[in-house]
Amino acid sequence: MELVFALVIGALTASGVYLLLRARTFPVIVGLTLISYGVNLFLFSSGRLATGAQPIIGTTDTYTDPLPQALVLTAIVIGFAMTAFVVVLSLRSLADHEDDHVDGHQDAKAPQPEQNEEGTGK
Repeated sequence: MELVFALVIGALTASGVYLLLRARTFPVIVGLTLISYGVNLFLFSSGRLATGAQPIIGTTDTYTDPLPQALVLTAIVIGFAMTAFVVVLSLRSLADHEDDHVDGHQDAKAPQPEQNEEGTGK
C-alpha cells in the first residue's frame, strides 16, 4: 500500500512539474492542480495509513493522527480558491493580450501585429 501511494505521489508531482514548465496557461493551471494533489496525498500519508483506526489518541492501541487530515482539508479549500483565482487571472490575460503564453512571447507561427509607416503597431 505504501509503495502504491509513493508511486502515485511521484507520478502526480512529476506530471505537475512537466505541465508547469509548459508555455501555455491551461497546462500551467493543470500542473499546479496536480502538484497540489500530490502534496495533499503526501500530507495525508504522513498521518499513518491505517484502515478502521480511530483518530483519537489514547483510546486504542492503533490510532491515526487527525492533524494531517485537517491539513489536507484546509489545503483542498485553499487549492480550490487558488485554482479559481488563477483561471480568472489567465482569462483576463488572454482577453488583454490576445495570447495565452505564460512568458508573454508569441509563437513564430502567430500573426504579428500590422506595422504602420512609423514602424509602430496600430
